[in-house]
Amino acid sequence: MHIALLEDETEQARNVQALLAEHKHDCDYFTTGHAFLAAVNHKSFDLLILDWQVPDISGIEVLKHVRRQIEWPIPVLFLTQRDSEADIVRALDGGADDYLSKPARPSELIARIGALGRRSNPESDKEILAFGPFRIYTQTRQVSLHGEVLALTDKDFDLALYLFRNQGRLLTRDLLLERVWGVSREINTRTVDTHMSRLRRRLGIKPENGFRIKTIYQRGYRLEAVDAAGEPAALPEAGTYDIGQPA
Repeated sequence: MHIALLEDETEQARNVQALLAEHKHDCDYFTTGHAFLAAVNHKSFDLLILDWQVPDISGIEVLKHVRRQIEWPIPVLFLTQRDSEADIVRALDGGADDYLSKPARPSELIARIGALGRRSNPESDKEILAFGPFRIYTQTRQVSLHGEVLALTDKDFDLALYLFRNQGRLLTRDLLLERVWGVSREINTRTVDTHMSRLRRRLGIKPENGFRIKTIYQRGYRLEAVDAAGEPAALPEAGTYDIGQPA
């Protein structure tokens, strides 16, 4: 996972960063709330870790900004010295998903992060995913629209699966290169643009089918649920299935 950490003590931040790296997680740390929010608004992270007491904006205020500004339910873990029952309740009621008091035991921190990751993507082990009129068959690597199997390349399928699993989330070109292509800027980001343009056509991503791929200027893309007029809509009810294949 790509994790953003808010921690004003540099040594502690580097220790957490090193621990996460040992467990194959990338971590960017920030020592002020303003820097943290600027990064979260312009980059894609899978999970946020917040300290409560930082110099400029408290962690609880940062959490409020995140829940107002980020349109997908990104997991948030508090990691702080404040450990009163009132503080824990305030953080959880404010939108935090978990809470750990410092000093956290390394194994417990990693376990909590893993649990949050699984909770944010509960459909990751399902064989068939349903998104409105779309069905994604993870075992046979097929996508159908209104029951008709679409002609997709392997990379088309990987990109479609990642988009639908992260609908509503801003996906930067760099993140897509890493998660779908498995590279870090070793190929031109225009590769992403070319594939995204082609995927729109091949998938039939348009308002009549309940979705659009929105281009976010100089940042990336976001798959959004829309109504037939192209206006933002509630996410189509999604379902998951464990058996069956497209007709």
